[in-house]
Amino acid sequence: MREIILFHHAQGLTDGVAAFADRLRAAGHTVHTPDLFEGRTFDTVEAGVAHAQEIGFDTVAARGVAAAERLPAEVVYAGMSLGVIPAEQLVVTRPGARGALFLHSAMPTSEFGGPWPVGVGLQIHAMTEDPWFDEDRPYAEQLVAEAGGELFSYPGRGHLFTDSSLAEYDAGATDLVLERAAALLG
Repeated sequence: MREIILFHHAQGLTDGVAAFADRLRAAGHTVHTPDLFEGRTFDTVEAGVAHAQEIGFDTVAARGVAAAERLPAEVVYAGMSLGVIPAEQLVVTRPGARGALFLHSAMPTSEFGGPWPVGVGLQIHAMTEDPWFDEDRPYAEQLVAEAGGELFSYPGRGHLFTDSSLAEYDAGATDLVLERAAALLG
């Protein structure tokens, strides 16, 4: 079983993020969920993004890096949307990553001084008509090609569809994400 650090999305460390982590734990993994917003949650993605802009995306990433420093280097880095920033940064800059699970977002490795480390598995999961993912899709495709990873698309428009505390939650798609992630984590 794997040790995973899961970084939350722009709405914060919601009950739905905790529930997703609990499902990974139920599969036998150790999962850490650092709070990059220091207890704050937001009703909308837009409000959470505004908060991240206010404190600075560099601060969000630095908080993620600091949380990972307390863990062994041999972890799987996972991120939901905004949480992909610290997850991807750590995969690219911290030796020892055992895999990467990116939900709802992707970035070019050049943002972190790339390239993608050889041998680190990658999965990216997003909905086909997610307007937030539209601008990330070319980065996701490039990253999957660079890493030899997999990009999984699910029918629908939901952005944070794996968060059971939000209206856009899709239980069936989330079950499939977790089923597919089992291959990466195994």
